[in-house]
Amino acid sequence: MGYTRRMLTPGRPAPPISLPDQHGDAVTLSDYQGRRVLVFFYPKANTPGCTQQACGLRDVVAQVGDTAIIGVSPDKPAAQKKFDDKYELGYPLLADTEHTVAEAYGVWKEKSMYGRQYMGIERSAFRVGADGTLEQVWYKISPKDTPVKLLEALGQ
Repeated sequence: MGYTRRMLTPGRPAPPISLPDQHGDAVTLSDYQGRRVLVFFYPKANTPGCTQQACGLRDVVAQVGDTAIIGVSPDKPAAQKKFDDKYELGYPLLADTEHTVAEAYGVWKEKSMYGRQYMGIERSAFRVGADGTLEQVWYKISPKDTPVKLLEALGQ
């Protein structure tokens, strides 16, 4: 497949995001200017690991203050809406069906399962500062560690 990804590092500007959410509304990262944002990427809505990650973040929303949470996956808005409705997540789930944002964040990568090679999302999370720069970058984060790392980063 030959795709080379670019890894992001703290201190750099966060790549822009402009994608439809689970309701079909356009959401941009700049909508949150002046607030911290956790952007997390997950492979597929309604799968066990992604459900654990998304629900873990839902469960800490009250502890993260003004920090916004945004999930991104290649799923279509309708699948994102079913995921949100089923687990009452309550934060934007963005549909990156063309994986352009995933590529910009360096999380679209070659994977393999049962000997089959394919391209997909590497579960990752990024804490974006109020000024739009990356404060923390967690590639290959586990579902259970995503809310833990966010709370640690916020001094919780």
